Amino acid sequence: MDDYLAFLTAQHHAVRNLVVRELPRNAGRPLRPAQIAGSLRLESGLVAQLLDDLEQHLFFLVRNVRGDVSWAFPVTSDRTTHRLQFSTSERIFGA
Repeated sequence: MDDYLAFLTAQHHAVRNLVVRELPRNAGRPLRPAQIAGSLRLESGLVAQLLDDLEQHLFFLVRNVRGDVSWAFPVTSDRTTHRLQFSTSERIFGA
């Protein structure tokens, strides 16, 4: 597993952590790359590359056809049979 995760940098972790944390707070909508870049104060091109890396490794996140992040295990803005509600009252679907 360590070899599988060797590509991850601190920036990869920051992007993934942000998406998992913010998807439930985004009113059921996917997160746009520009939102991610703005929140982390990273350049848009770098965020695009980090999202590509994370998505290519088939575990960390999935983008929709517009390129917005709609899924980051364990949450998704896509409708599923698994509905989650957090103690902070955010609601989202489970991936």
